[in-house]
Amino acid sequence: MAQFVAQSAARSHSGFIQKITLMPSFQSIFLAAFCVAFGLKLWLLLRQMRHVWLHRDTPPNAFAASIPLAEHQKAASYTLAKARVGLINLVLEGALLYAFTLGGGLQWLHDSLSGAISEPLLAGVGVLLGLTLISGAVELPLSLYHQFRIESRFGFNRQTPAGFFADLLKQTLLGFALGGPLILLVLWLMGIMGEAWWLWVWAVWMGFNLLILTVYPTLIAPLFNKFTPLADASLKQRIEDLLARAGFHASGVFVMDGSRRSSHGNAYFTGLGKNKRIVFYDTLLSQLTPEQIEAVLAHELGHFKRRHIVKRIGLMFVLSLVMLALLATLKEADWFYQGLGVTSQTDASALALFFLTLPVFLFPVSPLMSLYSRKHEFEADAFAAELTHPGHLVSALVRMYRDNAATLTPDPIYSLFYDSHPKAVERIAKLESYDTQTRNLQAVQA
Repeated sequence: MAQFVAQSAARSHSGFIQKITLMPSFQSIFLAAFCVAFGLKLWLLLRQMRHVWLHRDTPPNAFAASIPLAEHQKAASYTLAKARVGLINLVLEGALLYAFTLGGGLQWLHDSLSGAISEPLLAGVGVLLGLTLISGAVELPLSLYHQFRIESRFGFNRQTPAGFFADLLKQTLLGFALGGPLILLVLWLMGIMGEAWWLWVWAVWMGFNLLILTVYPTLIAPLFNKFTPLADASLKQRIEDLLARAGFHASGVFVMDGSRRSSHGNAYFTGLGKNKRIVFYDTLLSQLTPEQIEAVLAHELGHFKRRHIVKRIGLMFVLSLVMLALLATLKEADWFYQGLGVTSQTDASALALFFLTLPVFLFPVSPLMSLYSRKHEFEADAFAAELTHPGHLVSALVRMYRDNAATLTPDPIYSLFYDSHPKAVERIAKLESYDTQTRNLQAVQA
């Protein structure tokens, strides 16, 4: 009997070992996820190009009377031009990811900096900043082509080469000034806080993000643009009346000199606490009527009143906590490093590999985040329709679609993955239904 039990145990153990041996390695899992993500992105981009091309000669019925065919075709050509660059960028991103991981690039960078910098913490900071610099340098030619060929070809670029490189230098220096100390603090916490390090890092990361959101309007944004208080007295009064109706208190309404770089127009709400402010691009103010500007601002206020900012910050808090807990597990796993072509199991290597590979695994579920964002946009539109006339927001959006050469016919599946805003046809239809409801209500009251 004992012999039978021993033989059975041996066979079970042998079968278990065989099953483990047959299990795919993490390298195989990563390669499979990489191929799925790359293939999915390529398929989506080709779908988008085909869909836009097939509809370039026929604007949607909702826009037939408001956007000339020539403008619709310009938007299609602009979208296709950016998509062709997107194809090159997709290949470049894939090549960089492979080079940094299985190609040995991260290990080479680690070895080079470890040999030159004796302090491990500083060497780790150098590895992470070095990855950023290398990626930026490789992608720079495409950025230049997009800015000075595509944007110029379609009449949007107002940036000079000197201004472009001045912005790039400021962005790089700011990234080093803010990112360097943050990375140093994170690596230090990972090294001394034991198994609970990820909770400390999470607290630091959340505090850093809240700090940036608070000081961005007054300390960071002015490094790149000039902000002046809105000077138009009648428009300012209209806006102040709208703010009062919405119960919103801001530190001011400002105009940004966006025309220095581009003819694209926009508006946004930024800051936290007492630093909240409303910003209009000067290009937008020159494109829209006062009624349309009021409607656009009402939409931005809708994000505030519906607590979208707070909800997104809360979601970021939760997701960051989950991701750091996952990183804490992977950091101790030999197979995580070995499967991605790294032999030096350092905290810096763990951070680099995690943030390099995480997008590969998360891309298939990106429609969930896009859906969440589009839900917020619909809610902000509904708020604007309550506070202002829905038709004013409709006409403002049509003007912005036309002036920014935004495609009106995106591929539905591509839009599902990439678009944070609802499709133009859906958005306009929803607003027009609010307009109809308003007119019917007014007729009943009359």
